Amino acid sequence: MIAVTDSTQTTSKPSGTELRRLKGQAQRITTVTRLGRAGLTPAFIAGVNQNLINHELVKIKFTEFKDQKHELSEQLAKATDSQLIWVIGHVAVLYRKRPDITPGTAVATPP
Repeated sequence: MIAVTDSTQTTSKPSGTELRRLKGQAQRITTVTRLGRAGLTPAFIAGVNQNLINHELVKIKFTEFKDQKHELSEQLAKATDSQLIWVIGHVAVLYRKRPDITPGTAVATPP
């Protein structure tokens, strides 16, 4: 498991209305990623980053580390520069707004 020390989170926090909309959307999506025995490895974080690029809103199911889900969810949000929307049951929901892309521009992948 890796320790996250970077606190330069730049994603703005969603407003109350936006938060309600995101929670409603999260209820309708399937779990995209499962956190297992390996924990928060660089490969897992890179996979969540890619899912956030593709989907903006990602559910992560905790199959292991269920007693640490809140702490790990916050670490994962910091590592992916996303917002932790909520943790309910053994599922965390992360959100990161897609950058506005104009035709012909390259998209930089977040760290």
